[in-house]
Amino acid sequence: MDKRPASAADSKLESLSRRELIDLVKLSSRMILALDGFWYLTVKDLAGNDKALDRDNWVWDKVMNFYVSELARLLDVKKRDVAGYMKVMHPRPEGLVLEETVEILNPNDAIRTVTYCPTIVAMEKEGEGRDAIHCSATCSEMRKKHSKLFNPAINVTCLKIPPRKSKDDIFCRFEYKID
Repeated sequence: MDKRPASAADSKLESLSRRELIDLVKLSSRMILALDGFWYLTVKDLAGNDKALDRDNWVWDKVMNFYVSELARLLDVKKRDVAGYMKVMHPRPEGLVLEETVEILNPNDAIRTVTYCPTIVAMEKEGEGRDAIHCSATCSEMRKKHSKLFNPAINVTCLKIPPRKSKDDIFCRFEYKID
């Protein structure tokens, strides 16, 4: 048992209400995505879009390598099936900012549908057409890589990615499956 006194940071967190803790986590999630976006745009301005995508993917690979295993441990997810992966990936930073649904078809097959993505909304407003390439160049590949960190047998199939046909259209849809 740890007999060290609680740190000032622990005391600050312990004094917050449940609602305040939830809001803090959501704000931190938005901050992480904003930081990523500002970092990406800075690299894009300095070195071009291809280099920015390359570095963004590299950074997310490193972060998720750590994050997937830590979340599985924190949430006590023992089964390395698709249902377990969905449980691990739901509270990830971007998962708290995106609006998405997960349909578990069986323990080894699930569909994740993103119904709101602030990154794509920002790219659509920007009007440079990056929304048409972002998901194929980044999200699709990252989803495949990150699922392999949890279980190398998980296959990810992209069912739909931007550009959207209308503002009411879903943003993207992926199937996660172990054959």
